[in-house]
Amino acid sequence: MSTESPHSVSVAGVVVDDQGRALLIQRRDNGHWEPPGGVLERDETIPEALQREVLEETGIKIALPATLTGVYKNMKGLIVSLVFRCEAADGAPTTGDETRALRWVTREEVTELADEAYAVRVLDALDATTPPAIRAHDGVKLV
Repeated sequence: MSTESPHSVSVAGVVVDDQGRALLIQRRDNGHWEPPGGVLERDETIPEALQREVLEETGIKIALPATLTGVYKNMKGLIVSLVFRCEAADGAPTTGDETRALRWVTREEVTELADEAYAVRVLDALDATTPPAIRAHDGVKLV
């Protein structure tokens, strides 16, 4: 049995508007652009975590169920991320404790703003193919 630390599990929500744009946040802690999300709390379900994270970081309450569009493993950070395509149910985009800025972006703008490891999550969600994408990265680039 391995003595390494276990993986953590995170969720991210790619909120898509009626023009096909995705909502990205600019994180306060590192300045990176990515879809809103974070690590699941011990006692919450995946949909609960998804709703909580998107609401905390954007001010938007999402409609459930959301569509799983990809599973991503950060090989260095030992994080498995479940990414969902979401629709806004209520609220308006607002910054908060964890969010420096928000921006609705096109497919082209995603690749300009976000590192490859995060841009591909948004592009996969915009494409929303079945089955969901399964990818690995090193925190920045796909591997």
